[in-house]
Formats: sequence, structure tokens, C-alpha cells
Amino acid sequence: MTDKGEPARGSGRFVLAVLGVALVALFLALGTWQVQRRAWKLDLIAKVEARQRAAPIPAPRSAGADDIYTRVFATGRFLHERTVLTQAVTVHGPGFWVVTPLQTSNFILLVNRGFVPSRTGFSRPAGIVRITGLIRMSEPKGGFLRNNDPVADRWYSRDVDAIAAAKGLGAVAPYFIDASGPAAPGGPIPGLTQTTFPNSHLSYALTWYTLALMSVLGTVIAIRRGRR
Repeated sequence: MTDKGEPARGSGRFVLAVLGVALVALFLALGTWQVQRRAWKLDLIAKVEARQRAAPIPAPRSAGADDIYTRVFATGRFLHERTVLTQAVTVHGPGFWVVTPLQTSNFILLVNRGFVPSRTGFSRPAGIVRITGLIRMSEPKGGFLRNNDPVADRWYSRDVDAIAAAKGLGAVAPYFIDASGPAAPGGPIPGLTQTTFPNSHLSYALTWYTLALMSVLGTVIAIRRGRR
């Protein structure tokens, strides 16, 4: 007499095996992704540290993602009447970034002069100035879960193109500079660029690889029990 339950048990073991392989493949892929992210993060940290130690170079007319955090300097005249205040939260509390166009001899670029706690009461240096700082890329997606509102002059991110259009600046450098150096009397407070990056990718990778191993063991145990 044949055991009619055997095909069903065999089918169940097959389903368990497929699910187990799928879970193992998923966890291994996630672990490998975290290993790759860790390598990318370590490379970024090394580049940022090297660029911060390097002497500043003249601010270029154009820059891309590979130039981020490069130390540069520029000389020109601030166009204070076209300043925008971008909402910010720093170690000094909530407030604004003071983003002012700098007219150099060749082009206009945006400078994040630093942080202020309110919309008024900060310095506006006249005449020719020299600024030093780090290249940062445009932030076109808004911030604080809100979109920029150029018409109302409300800004939540440092969107270079949008600021240039709203203030009638024409073509500008496609990046902005985070100014560094001591704060001038009356502010803004410069040098608040975030240059430390969390790097927990190794622990995440180990977690995913551990789950992959547990999935293998769990699948094997479940299949063996099914055979019994």
C-alpha cells in the first residue's frame, strides 16, 4: 500500500528549499551591497580628508561630483541684494544659511557664507573680498520634506539653478562654496560643513551574512524534519 502523503511532503520540502535559497540569495546580495558601500564610503572619507589638508586652488568655472569638498578660493564682490536665506539646523540650533552670489572677474558663483539664527542682524562686507571654502554640489530636491518656493523667497535647500533664476543672475557656476575661516563680527558663522560620515556598513554586512547562514541552517533543519 502506497503512502499518499509522500508526494505532498515532497512538494512541501521543495517549496521550503526554494524559499530557503531565495532568502539566502537575498541576504547575500544585501551583505555584498553593504561591503561595496563600505568600500565607497572609505574612499570618500580618504578623499575628503586629503582635500581638506590640501592648499586651496582657484575656484573653477565648473565642477562636478568628483570635485566635492575640494578647497578653493575666490576673490570678488558680494551681491548682497540677491542673498537668499536657506533653512538650516546646525550645532547652533535652527536658523538659516546665508547664500550670497559672489561676482568674480570672470563669473558669478554662490557662496554659503555661514549660519545665522535669524533673518536679520548679520554682516554684509562691502568691496572686494577673498573667500576660502569647500566645493559643494547643488541641492535641487529641496529639504525638510518641503520644496523651495522661489516666488515667496522661501528656501529649504541650496539649489544653485533655482536661486540663480529667482535672483536674475544668469549663468552661474554649477556649484556653491561653503565658506570657511573665522566668523566676521556679526556673523554669519562659517566652517560648519559636515565632513564626518557614519560608516556602519561592516556591521550591516555582517548582519545580512549572519541571516544568510541562519537561513541555510533553518532550511536544512526544516527539510530534515519534513522527511521524518
